[in-house]
Amino acid sequence: MEPHDNEPEKQATIPIEDIGIVVLDHRQITLTHGVMAALLDNNASVVTCNEAHMPVGLMLPLEGHTVQQERFQDQLNSSVPLRKQLWQQTVQQKIRNQAALLAELHGVEVGNMKRWAGEVLSGDSTNLEGRAAAFYWSKMFPTIPDFTRSRDGDYPNALLNYGYAILRAVIARALVSSGLLPTLGIHHHNRYNAYCLADDIMEPYRPYVDRLVVQTMSECCDIDITTAIKSRLLTVPTLEVYIGGQRSPLMVAASQTTASLARCFAGESRRVAYPEM
Repeated sequence: MEPHDNEPEKQATIPIEDIGIVVLDHRQITLTHGVMAALLDNNASVVTCNEAHMPVGLMLPLEGHTVQQERFQDQLNSSVPLRKQLWQQTVQQKIRNQAALLAELHGVEVGNMKRWAGEVLSGDSTNLEGRAAAFYWSKMFPTIPDFTRSRDGDYPNALLNYGYAILRAVIARALVSSGLLPTLGIHHHNRYNAYCLADDIMEPYRPYVDRLVVQTMSECCDIDITTAIKSRLLTVPTLEVYIGGQRSPLMVAASQTTASLARCFAGESRRVAYPEM
């Protein structure tokens, strides 16, 4: 609602320590260096958007944990078999969550996906993640014939991209707060990607974004990313997930996941804590 000419513009304040992610989605936004430094000092992520209102940049704090050097060393020294086992767990939980969502939203018979999840090998050497994804996306939007999941694809791909970008920022922030390098992945490897580990660890969380997109589509008829749609997608950090036998906001669950990953790198555990749908 626009204020009347004789009404002062309303301002709101929030404790900076309560901020997890800031999304800058207007070309005329100005931040002082002091604000950016304060956000990073309080472990907040700053996401910037382009002229199409899509997230294109992510700023994270350089120091996120009191024993960061030790965590870095554990991560760098992790063995190939360990990383392959961690990726196996990641793919298994992603497929299970995808299967649960298909059954929940559309009543799809998902016995095949549950079987594939149980058959994932170390490192997913037989690419069951890809087979499950092909089946999953063929069923996810029954009202859109021949839907293809693609970063540059037709509606609702842009909604998925936006939601995944917010999720990626949440996971990257959690990795840094756990003293880990978000660049060094357990599976993804790309010399131009500074957040390979975030792209790995976010995989089992993607179905939560998919569910939010389906819900948003049912309530908003626009095929473009409007302000109302962005407002819905920006709730990703507060989505309720089930992890470790308890319900938790997604942002809190992400920290549990990354803390468990750090324990795996340190040799204190063999399992990553992922949410279950």
